[in-house]
Amino acid sequence: MSSKRVSLSQYLVEQQREHGNIPAQLRLLIEVVARACKRIAIAVNKGALGEVLGSAGSENVQGEVQKKLDIISNEVLIEANEWGGHLAAMASEEMDEIHVIPNRYPQGEFLLLFDPLDGSSNIDVNVSIGTIFSVLKKSPEHEGVSEADFLQPGRAQVAAGYCVYGPQTTLVLTVGAGVVMFTLDRELGGWFLVEQNVQVPADTKEFAINMSNMRHWAPPMKRYIDECLAGTTGPRGKDFNMRWIASMVADVHRILCRGGVFMYPWDAREPSKPGKLRLMYEANPMAFLIEQAGGAATNGQQRILDIQPTKLHERVSVILGSKHEVERVTGYHAEASQQ
Repeated sequence: MSSKRVSLSQYLVEQQREHGNIPAQLRLLIEVVARACKRIAIAVNKGALGEVLGSAGSENVQGEVQKKLDIISNEVLIEANEWGGHLAAMASEEMDEIHVIPNRYPQGEFLLLFDPLDGSSNIDVNVSIGTIFSVLKKSPEHEGVSEADFLQPGRAQVAAGYCVYGPQTTLVLTVGAGVVMFTLDRELGGWFLVEQNVQVPADTKEFAINMSNMRHWAPPMKRYIDECLAGTTGPRGKDFNMRWIASMVADVHRILCRGGVFMYPWDAREPSKPGKLRLMYEANPMAFLIEQAGGAATNGQQRILDIQPTKLHERVSVILGSKHEVERVTGYHAEASQQ
C-alpha cells in the first residue's frame, strides 16, 4: 500500500504538469509551510512534557493574551520561510506589522499570511487546534514591499490551507483546483494524500455557532437560529444539531468532511466592529477552501472573497459552509437591510 501513496511533493509536481498553476517558488513555499507545521505538531503533541502549555504573559496586536504555543508557532513559521527565496514578506495574526524578508536572503514574489495557532483557548485542554495560511502574489510593478501589498481581496489568493492538530495531523490545501487532504505519517515523516476533490454537501442539518452570544446578535441571525431550534415542527421542518469547538480550524474541518454551516456573526457588545474573526488570516483562506469545495462564504452582505481589505488586521463577520444554508442566512440579512 505504501508504494502507491502520493506524497505532498508528488501531488504538487503533478498539479504543475497538469494545470500549470504551481510554479517552483510556490511549490517550495507550500512544502516549507508543511514542514513547519510538522514541527508545530511535534510541539503540540508533547504538551506539558515539552513545557509549552500555559500563558506567555504577553498580548498580541489584537489585545489577546498569548499562549506559549502561539509564540512558538509564530517563530517556527518565520524561521522556516524567511531564507528560502520564495517570499517577499510575511504577515501574522500575532505580529503588529509585516515581516519583510531580511536583505541577507533573496526575495521572492509571494506573500504569506498566517494564523500560527488557531483555537488557542483549546491548547491546555487537548482539543484540536491548527495553523491557517494564505498565499498572495506581490505586485511586480514596484520594488520593495509594504503593508499595502497585502491588502488584496481574497479572490487574489493563489493558495490557502490549514493544518489541524487532532487525532491525526491533517493538512488541507487548495491551489485553486479543488481541495485535497494529506495526513502526516509520523513514522515516515511525510505528508500523504488521503482525499481529493473534497466536496461540501449543499444541504445540512448541522450548524456551528457560540450560542452563549445569542442575546447580542442582530435579528437576521436570531431568526435563522430560532428556525433551526424549532426542529420538525418549525418552518424548516427538520431537526438540526449544534456543534461548536471554539477552534475555527476544527469546525471548518468538520464541515469540509461532512457538511454544516459555521457562523461567527457581528454582535452588539462591540457594535463598531464588523466581526471578531480576521479577514486576512482566517476568513479569506477558509472562504477560499470552502468555495473550492463547492460551499459558500459571506459576511452576511457579500461574498467574503470580494471584500477589499483596508487594513492588515481587519475583522469580519463570517458565515460559511453548506451552500444552501449560507444562502438562507445571507438572504435573511438582505431582507432586514431592505426593511
